[in-house]
Order: sequence, then structure tokens, then C-alpha cells
Amino acid sequence: MSTLQDGSVGQLDFVTRHGLMSEEQLAAIPRIKALIEQHRLRTIRIAWCDQHGLVRGKHVMVHDFLLALRNGVDFQTATLFMDTTNNMVAPLFAKQAGGIGVASLCGGPDAILVPDPLTFRVLPWAERTGWILSEMHLNTGEPVPFDTRALFKRSLAKLHQRGLDWVGGLEVEFYICKLEDRMLLPEQSGWPPDPPKVSAIAHGFQYLTEERQDEIDPILQMLHDNLEALDLPLRTMEDEWGPGQCEFTFDPTRGVMSADHMVLFRTAVKQLCRRHGYHATFMTRPALPNFFSSGWHLHQSICSLATGENMFANMIEPTAPLSLLGRQYVAGLLAHAAPACVFSTPTINGYKRFRPNSFAPDHVTWASENRAAMIRVLGGPGDRASHIENRTGEPCANPYLYMASQIVAGLDGVDRQLDPGPMDETPYESNKPKLPQSLMDATVALAGSQVFRAGFGDAFVDYMLLVKQNEINRFLQHVTDWEHREYFEMY
Repeated sequence: MSTLQDGSVGQLDFVTRHGLMSEEQLAAIPRIKALIEQHRLRTIRIAWCDQHGLVRGKHVMVHDFLLALRNGVDFQTATLFMDTTNNMVAPLFAKQAGGIGVASLCGGPDAILVPDPLTFRVLPWAERTGWILSEMHLNTGEPVPFDTRALFKRSLAKLHQRGLDWVGGLEVEFYICKLEDRMLLPEQSGWPPDPPKVSAIAHGFQYLTEERQDEIDPILQMLHDNLEALDLPLRTMEDEWGPGQCEFTFDPTRGVMSADHMVLFRTAVKQLCRRHGYHATFMTRPALPNFFSSGWHLHQSICSLATGENMFANMIEPTAPLSLLGRQYVAGLLAHAAPACVFSTPTINGYKRFRPNSFAPDHVTWASENRAAMIRVLGGPGDRASHIENRTGEPCANPYLYMASQIVAGLDGVDRQLDPGPMDETPYESNKPKLPQSLMDATVALAGSQVFRAGFGDAFVDYMLLVKQNEINRFLQHVTDWEHREYFEMY
């Protein structure tokens, strides 16, 4: 007999009724219960990664969390209607398909977040607190069509049908600043609020020097200890070019895990830095003097689902840098580079990074061990670790969409047996097409991309275009400092 409390979160037996957990996920639940008892946890953060890559969710008490593993937990679908600063992109109460193409979302009804037991962590910095990722479902049990983790898993399923799997490695640049003023006066709490005032934690412009890195070692060690406690596969911590700019790299992992790690890494770094009096930002190009752009270089390959064998490694041809599959996959990435930028570089700010001679790409090129190229090949004939690096990404991209876009574009290259052409020896001097110069250009390319419409579905592509267009419109209506300086006096 169920009690009133049994249905206090989600819907009674929602997960079981709709078959929303695999045997592997169900088998992980006893371990979660043991960790809750061992660490005397009292609160679990049920996290959901939204369309922007931002983590939203609820803090649920342990008793109700245990019910949520069976029932799910109710969550507000209004978040689907919001752009990066929670401005509504469509009328929430519209009768016609809820304003974003799904009639059942009209009025902002509750959806159900279903936790994934394989992602459970104990947060080392938050007292007696656990953390778990989730996916969003409609009350009917169907996935919400705009849940990006579910979309990535559907892309992975297409690989699995071919006996293949995705391998992703993270190389992420970001800034750590000293927090001087959180700007919390009421008049500073606008929409969006005033950004915090910060100072640098060290001087920059001495790339990879031990002295610079040692200056910030206490901060780095604090981050290292916490990331290690989260079982994130941290590989290196490096001093980058700008003042307080860091690069963290992670060992490669298969499947959805690489994207999950990126979500947890970013949220952990931001929370840990804030608790210790710092501000971490994954914004691409902060408007601060002497701050350079940050990128997210996505390392990737395709492996055998059964054996883990690297399918990009060329063990046959004496001169080709990658296998035939690898070259065709690269050709797909090059062919669909412009529309894919909406997913790899989803902010207006991110396009300020695509500059010549800047260690960031500006043309649709590929090359061997050349950091000017969009696609950098690491390895060569006979190297079983050969893989590629996409250098278009910005650190704040939604990892599920960034990675899914690679699979969609890459598989189109494989299916059509595309040839990437010769590699570019001097990518900045190439006559190949330029990468989009703005988010506006990228959205135009995405709107006309039949490959992404087939891979993600028309509804999802149109939804992302709606969200991004709202962001673009707000930007175009904003009078910038440049405009005021340029025109106010002389005209």
C-alpha cells in the first residue's frame, strides 16, 4: 500500500511504469543508498543541464530523493522557454503548440526529471550533499524533445547501431579571478545583473611558465583535490596565456560520460572558486584589459563498441594520417562546419575568438599538428592513438550539443564517403571558406542545414534557432560602448 509521502515527488512509480532505467542504472541504486548512509547525506542536488549548458535543478531531501529514484521529481518546463538570462523566447501560455512547437508544454506544466544513478557523486565541498544528473520527461513518459542529454544519447545510439562508440577528451581554457565586489546592491541586480568586479590572480603573458603556475598553486591544488574526489579523470593543469587563465585537460572517456564530466567540471569549478573568494568564468572573451580568448578543444575519435579498438588509427596505408573512416569523418566535420558552430560556439561573444594568427581557427581547414587549423590531427600512420581535435569550441558550449553535432556531421561524411581533400600547411593563408564571423551567420547556416535537421529533427533545430534569435535580437537592440564613442560626439 502506498502512502501520501510515496507520491510527494514526481509521479508514483513513474520510472518503472515507463521503463526509464536500464539494468545497469538499477544495479547502481544500492551503491547510492550505501553512500548516503556512509556520508550521512541529508540533501541531494538533482541536476539538469539546460539548452545553454547551464545546470539547473532542485535540492531534494534524502527521503524524497530515494522516492525520486522510483517516481522522478517534478520540474518546471518554463526553463525551456528561456534564453541565457532567462528572457522568454516564446509565449509560455500560447495555445498553439506552447509557443515552441510542443502543445503539451503550453502553460508551463511540470515535467519529470529522472535521475541517472550512474552519475551520482558526493560533493566534497558541500556538507552532507550528493549530486546526480537527470533527464527531463513529459508526464506521458516520453522524453522532452529539447532535453540535450537525451539528444546526445540518441546520436550515440546511431553509432552503436553501426558497432561503434564515441571517444571524447576535454581540453578546456578558462579564467580564475579574485572576486573584489559581487555587485549585490539592488540597483546592480538588473536583468541581467551587473557583472562582478574582479582583479587578476597573477600576471599573464608567460605561457606555461612554472613561476606563473606556482603563484596560483594553492588555488589549483584546491581544485585538484575536489575534482579528484569527484572521480573526474583530470590529466593536466596548465598556465595559459592571459592573467589567471588556466587550461585543464582530462583523459578520454567513452559515450555520454565525456559530456557529463564537462557539466560537472564547470559547475564544480565555479562553485569552488566562489566559496574561496574567486570568480571562475568560462566566457570566451571577457571584456577586461589584457584578457585573451579561451577555447574548448574537443579531442575525439570513434572506437569499436565491442573491443574499444581505435577506428581512426591507420595501420594499413603508409602515408595517410588517419584511417579511411577517420578521413571521411573529418570531411563531414569540414562540410558542416558553419551550421555546427551554433552548437560548438553558441554565444555572440564566442565569435570574437576566430581571428588569424591567434591560436584559434578562422578558416574551415584541417592539418597535422597545426594549431591554426579547425581540425588538428594528432598522430599518424601506425599510431594506435591517432585522433582529431576540433578547435572551434568555446568553453561555455553545451557539451551534449557540441558532441552530438560532431557525430551528426561526421557520420554524414562517412555515409557519403566524402574526401576532406589535402591538408592545409598554412591554415591562416588558406583559400578555404572562413568560419562564420558571427552567431548570426551560423544560425543562417543552421536554418538551411538538411543534415542537422535530419540528425536532430526539425523541431529541435527550429527550437534552437528561436532561442538563439532571441539572444541575437536583444544584442542588436543594445547600444554598445563602441557605438557611443564612434557617433555621439561627431554626429
